[in-house]
Amino acid sequence: MTAVAEIICVGTELLLGDILNSNAQFLAQELAALGIAHYYQSVVGDNPERIQRVVRTACDRANLLIFTGGLGPTPDDLTHETLAACFGVPLVEHPEILEDITQKFARRGREMPANNCKQALLPQDAKVLTNTSGSAPGIIWQPRPDVTILTFPGVPAEMRLMWRDVAVPYLKQTGWVQKTVYSRLLRFWGISESALAEKVAPFFDLSNPTVAPYANLGEVKLRVSALAESEAAAQTMIAPIEQQLRAIGGLDCYGVDDDSLASVVGQLLQERKNTLAVAESCTGGGLGAMLTSISGSSSYFWGGVISYDNSVKMGLLGVSPEDLAKHGAVSREVAQQMAVGVRDRLKTTWGLSITGVAGPTGGNSEKPVGLVYIGLAGNGIVKSVEFRFGAERGRDWVRHLSACSALDQLRRELLLTKS
Repeated sequence: MTAVAEIICVGTELLLGDILNSNAQFLAQELAALGIAHYYQSVVGDNPERIQRVVRTACDRANLLIFTGGLGPTPDDLTHETLAACFGVPLVEHPEILEDITQKFARRGREMPANNCKQALLPQDAKVLTNTSGSAPGIIWQPRPDVTILTFPGVPAEMRLMWRDVAVPYLKQTGWVQKTVYSRLLRFWGISESALAEKVAPFFDLSNPTVAPYANLGEVKLRVSALAESEAAAQTMIAPIEQQLRAIGGLDCYGVDDDSLASVVGQLLQERKNTLAVAESCTGGGLGAMLTSISGSSSYFWGGVISYDNSVKMGLLGVSPEDLAKHGAVSREVAQQMAVGVRDRLKTTWGLSITGVAGPTGGNSEKPVGLVYIGLAGNGIVKSVEFRFGAERGRDWVRHLSACSALDQLRRELLLTKS
């Protein structure tokens, strides 16, 4: 069969923006990995008439309807009863579901409320899509020969477990999955999306594998995807394209897939048996937080100083009072001295520093908001680099770019210098 899926997310809270719709993103990625075509997504509130209209529309353009949300015990949880009404079948109580929910409450030392009984009512002839972690079961149902429906609770953790443990095996066993789509994500820092796109423009014309650019939070990504009979075959198709893109990207290509600047820098430091200390001003600990988000980072990251006030820069890092007076806290000279100071005091191989104007106040014509200096000291090198990130996207944007750019400067230096 030719599989065409549509994702339908039910919940007024989604329409109001109270909850981020991460379920749709997850399912879209999963469908792509299974090679199942997916052309539409719908979000609908907790209203029976509108849900039915969405279902009727979806049935005209898809044969696999995937629902999330609306399976709870409250009156506004309407997915299963609305689906039953839409296809003209009754709801049937499943005693085994009631028993399962009762036992789950008992294990928590609680009595099952009466309203949870509605979760045992499923459309006639629907099979139970087991939920091992929550109270709301889903269904696998074929109300018409040309339509299959899967339903999941809106709780992301429950939905993801049910999808991977039950739904994916079902889709593979019943012939929905014919081919595999495998993707490789190349990650770039220090180059704009437009500049990278210009360099790799001919690759965008490929049909299989395909190459697509993305940009987010200062990072640029190229997703290389191949459709093949198996994941191994898709990887073979992708390999030469990836090699060419990496060569074009050069040092700007810092990693792949789940890599981060922090994880890549950590790996380089470990390989060289180098250690790192940081001195931060405008980022206020953000750089240290990125580094310590990586498990095992204590083997190479020894600590840092948040030198927000000039007295800390002078007292703990040894920054010259004369240079502070002459050049200001946001300057090349101070960034270099901060890097040297934190390296010497913590006795590490490398010292990395950040000082800048994060905004929205504090800037002037000479030193505008978004002006940042990153200092680096180690292996006989003492330098600083100026960045101008601008004020348009706000304080958090400047701080994020500052921390990432500091990691990137260290990464490039580690790659260019001997251990």
